[in-house]
Amino acid sequence: MTEATPGRRGGRQLPTTDELRIWRDFIETTAALGSRLESRLQSDSSLSTGDYAVLLALSEAEGQAMRSSELAAHIGWERSRLSHHLGRMERRGLIRRQECATVPRGAEVQLTTAGAEAFKGATFPHLRAIRELFVDALTPEQIVAAGEIATALKARLDVLQRPGPSAH
Repeated sequence: MTEATPGRRGGRQLPTTDELRIWRDFIETTAALGSRLESRLQSDSSLSTGDYAVLLALSEAEGQAMRSSELAAHIGWERSRLSHHLGRMERRGLIRRQECATVPRGAEVQLTTAGAEAFKGATFPHLRAIRELFVDALTPEQIVAAGEIATALKARLDVLQRPGPSAH
């Protein structure tokens, strides 16, 4: 069987035993890393990684506000999941939702002062945890390779997400 592109097999061949072992190690390690980061963020700041993702996106947005549909797309969540999460954040005073003047039935999510303070307080401990649990575990070359792997996987997922013949 010939390969379509270097490093990739064409057709519908199943992964090899080694590929499956590496896949499992990758998935289990990233899940453990995510769990550890979530735990550290929660204990350091009382924020979840979901809270942090929303607060980060809003803190970087123009006027510290985004339409809810834009925010959902930005952080990669389904709109219903985001809506429930925003309700919890709103009750805690981290964000405020208001009707969007320019879009019928649209809602805009605004970062509150309390949300900005919570984000600011969480950022240094969270970045320190990322350094300790991820960056310090890898060589500079491995960091570059991890970035290349993430980019390749994201590109593949983007292609597969598009409708039409190119998604196969």
